[in-house]
Amino acid sequence: MIDFRSLTDEFKTPLYIYDLDYMTEQYNKLKEAFKGRKSIVAYAVKANSNLSVVQHFAKLGSGADCVSIGEVRRALKAGVPAYKIIFSGVGKSDDEIREAIEKDILYINVESEAELGRVEMIAKELGRVSRISIRVNPNIDPKTHPYISTGLHDNKFGVDLNSAKRMYIMANNSAHLDPVGIHFHIGSQLTELTPIRESAEIVADLVRSLATIKIDLKFFDIGGGLGIRYDDETLIEPYDYAQAILGCLTALDLTILCEPGRFLTANAGYFVSKVLYEKQNGEKKFVVVDGAMNDLLRPALYKAYHKIEAITESQGEKRAVDIVGPVCESGDFFAKDYPLPALNHNDLIVVHSAGAYGFGMGSNYNTRGRSAEVALQGGTAKLIRRRENFEDLIALEEAYLD
Repeated sequence: MIDFRSLTDEFKTPLYIYDLDYMTEQYNKLKEAFKGRKSIVAYAVKANSNLSVVQHFAKLGSGADCVSIGEVRRALKAGVPAYKIIFSGVGKSDDEIREAIEKDILYINVESEAELGRVEMIAKELGRVSRISIRVNPNIDPKTHPYISTGLHDNKFGVDLNSAKRMYIMANNSAHLDPVGIHFHIGSQLTELTPIRESAEIVADLVRSLATIKIDLKFFDIGGGLGIRYDDETLIEPYDYAQAILGCLTALDLTILCEPGRFLTANAGYFVSKVLYEKQNGEKKFVVVDGAMNDLLRPALYKAYHKIEAITESQGEKRAVDIVGPVCESGDFFAKDYPLPALNHNDLIVVHSAGAYGFGMGSNYNTRGRSAEVALQGGTAKLIRRRENFEDLIALEEAYLD
């Protein structure tokens, strides 16, 4: 059991807490599921980019899936070897592409014909050969939230099958491109296996088609997106996930590369906030806390559900309340009509499943400093990012005052 009261007494609120031992368990489950094949687990840095978290996975043997050159730099700083780093994302700038090639990462995931052309041109300028993968959009409905669906033609990600084949032929004929992999990722928080299997079958068939024209790939990148339990979701077991993928790869000698993020970190994380006071407007009851949407955006952005636990001595009957923060927006809430007992000043609320897409999506809106981050490992708590202060917030501005 985590002693939230002691941790907040020491590190104050709002506060992010990460259980590194749980992250290890999740990583090992996935690695074990693919043990029958050559595989690389490349942690999706965007889920939780704290250097200590990335370093923790690096020590376990993980690679890194990065979507900016900043994330590539984070991964290298945290000890991820360049040969286990991939660089994805729709809008890579020339400078980002150039640096990725110079750093000799495993490969660049290419998202369009235009981007392929830029990578080739920059590699030529550098006198280098750039390893690439192409992100294929299999046009399969992932059955998830529309904001985190990525595998349909309506989404901005990847290219269709015909475009992909044409791009592979172009890359194979280039003196400055080396097509080594193929990639697909149909969405996040996936809880149904059928769309994953269907996508893998489509992409595997393309690999076979390419092999007939002497384009032999080495990496089969299945993306990430494996769902976790926020509420009462039915989950995909890692073994079943792996078997669904591997069943599509008959007679193909490929290294599996997967990019888990949420699966590894979400349920390892907790966001803790202090109750300031309760408020009532007519029939509506509010619990006002010191955390806000700038700390944890998911409820406001997606109307995402998070389990919320009250740390209180109150034994009263639960009532439906809106849990809101100090930010000057009506969208500043963690939950609406959530059942909690009457709460007092300095009681705590703990937002569960906050280890992915929590702190990283935060901001300094309303000139609010971002919270501290603490890691738990082997029963010991360690500060891994200090709380921001006012001087941090104005550091890049005050030199320009008249």
